[in-house]
Amino acid sequence: MSETMAMMAERARECVEEIRKYDEIQLVSHIDADGITSGAIISKALERVGIGYNMMFVKQLDETIVEQLADINPELTIFTDLGSGQLEHISNYGVHAIVSDHHRPQGETKFHLNPHLFGANGSYEISGSGTTFILATQLGDNRDLADLAIVGCVGDMQYRKYGQLVSLNRMILEANPEVILPRKDISLFGKQTRPVYKMLQFSSDPFIPGLTGNEDACIDFLARVGLQFSNDEKWRRWIDLSEEEKMKVTSSLLQHSMQSGMSSYNIGRLVSEGYILLSEQEGTEMRDATEYSTLLNATGRYMRAEVGMQVCMGDRDEAYTQAQDLLNTHRKNLVDGLNFVRDNGITELSYLQYFDAGSVIPETIVGIVAGMSHSSAGNRKLPIIAFADKDDGYKVSARGTQELVNRGLNLAEAMSIVCQELGGAGGGHDIAAGATVPFGKKEEFIQKLNTTIAAQLMKA
Repeated sequence: MSETMAMMAERARECVEEIRKYDEIQLVSHIDADGITSGAIISKALERVGIGYNMMFVKQLDETIVEQLADINPELTIFTDLGSGQLEHISNYGVHAIVSDHHRPQGETKFHLNPHLFGANGSYEISGSGTTFILATQLGDNRDLADLAIVGCVGDMQYRKYGQLVSLNRMILEANPEVILPRKDISLFGKQTRPVYKMLQFSSDPFIPGLTGNEDACIDFLARVGLQFSNDEKWRRWIDLSEEEKMKVTSSLLQHSMQSGMSSYNIGRLVSEGYILLSEQEGTEMRDATEYSTLLNATGRYMRAEVGMQVCMGDRDEAYTQAQDLLNTHRKNLVDGLNFVRDNGITELSYLQYFDAGSVIPETIVGIVAGMSHSSAGNRKLPIIAFADKDDGYKVSARGTQELVNRGLNLAEAMSIVCQELGGAGGGHDIAAGATVPFGKKEEFIQKLNTTIAAQLMKA
């Protein structure tokens, strides 16, 4: 992998030579955690060398956005965490661009930094933020931005395949031990900020039988383990526990999971590697890479990605407060979305299951609701597909499991194939993908997708 890193660094140097020719650059990035951290990394790197920039966040890059950029006609545009799938449009509209992305490329361009061009997989070996971090390190001494690169790749779920970061992500992590600390620990979400019983209650991936979704059962479980209140009778967070108490809870949870009939694969996932940002204050979302990425995703999903970027740039006052408010709104909307799915049900076909949220669940969060519903109410042996209305058609979000991917499932490929037949556009990763489908073609889409997934799983 060091050879791949060297080749990417060399391509990054070529891109930087072009960057240095300009005093003002247009930046375009994606609105998720990986895109927001990518945007912050390149912004900080440019600031440090005195190059001005304008920032634009987009939900997806399509021909309309590229045409708008062509009308603005910036001297140079840098695309981060997107662009590799739209090289044809970028070229056709004459947009002079540098593309720093990790999604599978369609076409080629001169200043193109993408792991797939050098034999690495952008689904789990390096993310958009990691790719942009390599670009930033060639622009100056920006090694301190490694924490944002790791937050981005964690937000992109790059650790899921192996339970830890590997390959190029690992190289970034291990080259910067003063910035970020890997730590083997319980894999439940909220170690910095949530009471321990809430970590158990909201565990959705993996789903813990008898505990997930049941607050009273989680409190009883911790009482049986012997976990005490703190002196002021407040529930303690994971970071408030002693190492001995953490070991006790973890071993009891593993025992409970075995007795509940969880698969050995999912039991193994209850303990995984987490990532601590050493420069951040303990007890805040930014201290833990998973919680940090969730905070950023909340800003992006409500079209306030610039707030998330300001947090990445160091704002711990107004922007941080706004981000927390958006996260609270996000959590309420997720609960409402889960209740909708529970009340309306999930339709099962032979190789997939689906629900249609219509306009009830915002299309920016329907994918998360799908993933959480998959864990709590769905059939884990089938991928789940969610539909939500948007202005130009149906937003489709698909979520699988690592077990299904291991059996041959590739949702990005399946969505892309069906969209090519029906119109629309689809892509993403093997375990999670999205698409836009024209109105009136939902039923045809779902039947064709069912057939395509069947072929993948039967072939394997």
